[in-house]
Amino acid sequence: MASPDDLKFQEFEEAADLLSADPGASTLSISHPSVATASASTGDIKLDLSDDEDNQQERSELLGGEKQSIGFWTFEYYQSFFNVDTVQVLDRIKGSVMPIPGRNFIKHHIRSNPDLYGPFWICVTLVFSVAISGNLSTFLSQMGDPHYHYRPQFHRVTIAALAVFLYAWLVPLGVWGFMTWRRSTERQTSAYSFLETVCLYGYSLFIYIPTSILWLIPFEWLQWLLILVAMVISGSVLVITFWPAVRDDTKTAAFVTMVVIVLLHALLAIGCKLYFFQSAVQTVSPGSPLTAAPLNHTALTRISKPQ
Repeated sequence: MASPDDLKFQEFEEAADLLSADPGASTLSISHPSVATASASTGDIKLDLSDDEDNQQERSELLGGEKQSIGFWTFEYYQSFFNVDTVQVLDRIKGSVMPIPGRNFIKHHIRSNPDLYGPFWICVTLVFSVAISGNLSTFLSQMGDPHYHYRPQFHRVTIAALAVFLYAWLVPLGVWGFMTWRRSTERQTSAYSFLETVCLYGYSLFIYIPTSILWLIPFEWLQWLLILVAMVISGSVLVITFWPAVRDDTKTAAFVTMVVIVLLHALLAIGCKLYFFQSAVQTVSPGSPLTAAPLNHTALTRISKPQ
């Protein structure tokens, strides 16, 4: 059986050679199992953690640099506005066409990550759906007229783009500016950011895409019924979302704000219907020849005969 002296740490020749080559090197000697002391030929030394502290400082600086705000002139600044996946976009579209009372669209769908990807493509799709459906509606309504010659009306795409994109940007800007101004009063307690407001308006326009396609059905009463349904659905999303932000304001200001929001939203739909889907009116152009009705010569001959 080994004696206690055999179990002690012994100094080997390699360690002695190393110490002789570097007298300033530190050694670690353990005199008790539970106590460890560091000693050197010059005395006790302290553990140097300067390198680790420098590395940690470098890491914190890198992480801090990532969290710093990026300049608006860089591509990364705008890239963050399109950082969404298909599941999120579909969920927000579903929430915009299925308003639930008491369920705030911004807080439940877009506050965690407001985006411009969905609103941008919804506006682009709405522009082309309105313009193309309007052209098809005009063609179908005039198809039986022999004097009608179809010409593609490409200018309607430009007009639709101006109407949709100006509404999707200027109206949210006005609403956000008004709510920010009212927030300075005592009653105003909450407000949304400009990006959240634009995101809300963009997704609220999705319901008009299938509505504009269904406007091809040549029934005037059905077209106005579809407008009414679309305005109620999309308008409900806006009212449910904006009402909690303005209800603590004065009654007059809150009521006027909600009325203006709903009227502007309805004005876009009614304006698109009246301009792009005009009812066909049969008119006779001034230069077109008129066809006279045939006369009953037999009846005139009998009347002219003497009795």
